[in-house]
Amino acid sequence: MSSIVNKGVPNAPFYTPVQGPPAGTALDQATAPTLFKPLKIRGVELQNRFVVSPMCMYSADDGHVTDWHFAHLSQFILRGTALTIVEATAVTPNGRISPEDLGIWKDSQISGLKRIVDFAHSQGQKVGIQLAHAGRKASTLASWLTLEDGSRTVAAESGGWPDNVWAPSAIKFHEGYAEPKAMTTEDIKVLVQAFEDAARRAVAAGFDVIEIHGAHGYLITEFLSPASNKRTDQYGGSFENRTRLLFEVIKAVRGAIPESMALFLRISATEWMEWAGEPSWTMEQSFQLAKLLPAAGIDLLDVSSAGNNPAQRLVIHPYTQINFAGRIRDELKKNGINLLIGAVGLITNSGVARRIVQEGEAPQADLVFIGRQLLREPEFVLRAAQELGVEVKWPNQYHRAAWRVMAGYDTAM
Repeated sequence: MSSIVNKGVPNAPFYTPVQGPPAGTALDQATAPTLFKPLKIRGVELQNRFVVSPMCMYSADDGHVTDWHFAHLSQFILRGTALTIVEATAVTPNGRISPEDLGIWKDSQISGLKRIVDFAHSQGQKVGIQLAHAGRKASTLASWLTLEDGSRTVAAESGGWPDNVWAPSAIKFHEGYAEPKAMTTEDIKVLVQAFEDAARRAVAAGFDVIEIHGAHGYLITEFLSPASNKRTDQYGGSFENRTRLLFEVIKAVRGAIPESMALFLRISATEWMEWAGEPSWTMEQSFQLAKLLPAAGIDLLDVSSAGNNPAQRLVIHPYTQINFAGRIRDELKKNGINLLIGAVGLITNSGVARRIVQEGEAPQADLVFIGRQLLREPEFVLRAAQELGVEVKWPNQYHRAAWRVMAGYDTAM
């Protein structure tokens, strides 16, 4: 008779075998590319450089997590993604994009989120949450729906709040969206407190990382941009004033979480509106902002772009947003400023993912944030390891299915 025991994870709320080490860990750290080397951010250690980018699912019940979210996120957690970030999660009810968005504005929403966190931790993986407010893009339909007249606004009788949509200025995003109300200074105080309270709930749920959503034309972006922020008070006009709300939110969140907890920020590096000849948020302002973030308590800048103006003119190629991340990283290094950078957008193969972070080969970022490719291929991390010739740990329960590495695979993408 064997004396070997299939040990369970200590203190987990259910039995699950110990993953030692976690899935996605390179078995030979000395020869692994940077993509499969660990990274420590404050008290959080990631075994590789893959992150599940926040992706809205429009599937919540009054802001509460459902089994859909558990099934959706656990597939990435199981397959070796070092950090999984829960989708944009509203800090106030009117901060949801749609009535079916996740929320963290009340305590009853903690338990469902904690179930996901507990599962991630039981597998040795880390998990984060993106705190958000949709601003003038709130009270809209799920992305796959459109009304017959082309409108995206959800009426009050259908669970929307078109008469309580906030923005820095009363400027509608586009036809078919709600007419927003310019926030009062009291509204701004309420919002900052809501971010702080949401951060405390995220800590109670056990998250390892918080990301503040300052991208894609949602509320913080709207304040940053001179195109959508026409205020004449202390929250509008100059760069210092337009960034004031963001720094108040950062201060509130950083003050509500443990020192060991990592804090990320996602921004749109540019609005892609330079062509219009009018003031907009540009790369130069992103450089200026990035230099201020470490002192404010941000550990990583997650670099995306666009989303604040329907007239934007994007130039799309595989490295569009990756190059923005690289430029910001280079600007910071040139000025002796240490801030981790995340790259996102069209990362669909192992060669590109490797090149983005590879030390010694002009890396453009420290982490790769992947969204749609993981929806297509939840095992992307394990497949990338195979293609790059890296032996990695698979989930214990799946070990019989592990791929052999592909020696000689061409990763020059």
